[in-house]
Amino acid sequence: MSTAVPPPPTPAPDVRVVCVVYHPGDELPTFARTLAAASAAPAELVIVDNGSDPTVARAVADEFGARLVATGSNLGYGGGANLGAAGAEARWIVVANSDIEWQPGSLDELVAAAEASPTAGSVGPALLNTDGTVYPSARELPSLTQGAGHAVFAKVWPGNPWTRRYQAHQQNAGGQRPAGWLSGACLLLRREAFEAVGGFDDGYFMFFEDVDLGERLGRAGWINLYVPQVQVTHVGGTSWRAKPAPMISAHHASASRYVHRRYPRWYQWPVRQAAVLGLRLRERSELRAAG
Repeated sequence: MSTAVPPPPTPAPDVRVVCVVYHPGDELPTFARTLAAASAAPAELVIVDNGSDPTVARAVADEFGARLVATGSNLGYGGGANLGAAGAEARWIVVANSDIEWQPGSLDELVAAAEASPTAGSVGPALLNTDGTVYPSARELPSLTQGAGHAVFAKVWPGNPWTRRYQAHQQNAGGQRPAGWLSGACLLLRREAFEAVGGFDDGYFMFFEDVDLGERLGRAGWINLYVPQVQVTHVGGTSWRAKPAPMISAHHASASRYVHRRYPRWYQWPVRQAAVLGLRLRERSELRAAG
């Protein structure tokens, strides 16, 4: 009598993709569909829904074999990403917005670039706008005076020297290079590095959690590697475009938190206060324009 030999266990996916959503729409199934073509091997997809109605997220999870985490409250982007990454066994964690559209093979190419750079803690592709232009997704960490000048003058004097210096490195976007930080809209993270620095600081509700993470990875000896030969499309702002005021305020609150946490010394107080004042003025201006 022969005994059936059980099939070998299926190896766990080497990449976990965490997609944080809040009342998603048609962009989420597009994200999941294009993700399926972005890698030859299946990636583990975890959808973290910060909204109050997970109907759309559940339907997409069922269709594409993803795991749904319904938080029951809005944890913000970093908090949701941390929850989605918790317990991962994959070597690589991708954190991505639902309004990302993957190009065929792009995830494989991103992982290959990371594999070729053992000191890379995070790896980011070029983010294309829907018109094909490149979004500035790889930037330098701003100095305090540079950050203050950018905060105060960016809207009223776009060509000011502080903003030009802050964005200068992005102008040379043609080649692979280290960056101060990479956009969290689509970010490949080495799980070892991500866990070693404690993940995202979920004190940032929205915005600047990627700047903060890039800085902490750099301080821990990891590289934030920009790989522009890998491209994805970023539709942008789909979850809050209709009602931008709360996100405008969240952006400026996070910027203020970052300034205070990065520059806490007493002698930095004057420029720190100038930066915070500039952020308040810019927030009021943007809220009036959005009103």
